[in-house]
Amino acid sequence: MGRRGYWDYYYYKPAKPKEVADGIKAKSRRGAIGETWWSKRWIGVLESFNMGKRLTRGRSYARKGQVISIDVQKGAVGAKVQGTGSKPYNVTIELDPISEDDWGKVADAMASKAIFAAKLLSGEMPATIEDAFADAGVSLFPGKKKDLKTDCSCPDYANPCKHIAAVYYLLAERFDEDPFLIFELRGRRKEEIIDALRRWRATDVSAEDVAAAPASADESVKPLDSCLDSFWEAGDVLDSFSVNPAPPEVEAAILKRLGDAPFEVGKQNIAALLSKAYEMAGERALQRASSESDQDFEVEYG
Repeated sequence: MGRRGYWDYYYYKPAKPKEVADGIKAKSRRGAIGETWWSKRWIGVLESFNMGKRLTRGRSYARKGQVISIDVQKGAVGAKVQGTGSKPYNVTIELDPISEDDWGKVADAMASKAIFAAKLLSGEMPATIEDAFADAGVSLFPGKKKDLKTDCSCPDYANPCKHIAAVYYLLAERFDEDPFLIFELRGRRKEEIIDALRRWRATDVSAEDVAAAPASADESVKPLDSCLDSFWEAGDVLDSFSVNPAPPEVEAAILKRLGDAPFEVGKQNIAALLSKAYEMAGERALQRASSESDQDFEVEYG
């Protein structure tokens, strides 16, 4: 019998984690996890921290469905992950909330640009949202590894362990479904952000209305009976008026803002049916406008 090496005494076969019947499985079965730019940004930030193979093993756990639950709260995530032990491990991930003053600055920066407010109120994350946080001197995503405070009840001394890493990956898919969860992790719930944006926009619109109001209510207005002959004429102002329709910045923005209707047609919510109808009407309007524009060009220059 040959001599056994030193490491032979300490070698052990890695144990498989206990299977979970109804675990949360990543939608992605291979390759990258996360579909939207903001979830990919989250994963990209984590991978930039050089966490080694722990992230890879965590991704495997996420795809196997070892994560039992995930709960996102202000500044923290709580999760349960089944490993090789008899009981699930408790995982916590904390990210320091942005201060009240800084959130005020961020809200001002977001609301000052109409496209930010429109997209956020419609449940979408603007591509340049990080600029609003940079203007306030803060960051939406963690800037360095120590910004993330993590803990797991497993016996593994490494941080992150594979259980924490699995939650990292599944968080990306949660962010795909609801980008406002990223804000909640930073200390602001969806309702608070939307309420702040609506208040800011309402104030802004009121100010615009005041600025656009006539300088004097006593300006002379011609009586109707003195302009009956020209009442139905377009006039110089309307003769020079032109309409140039373009695709909206946010598709079905009003429907997204209102959410599902309280009733359905068949098995489909009426909001989903209206969204398709609006899309078809919009495409037809753009086609019609383009066709009429071509005809006008031919008349003028043909």
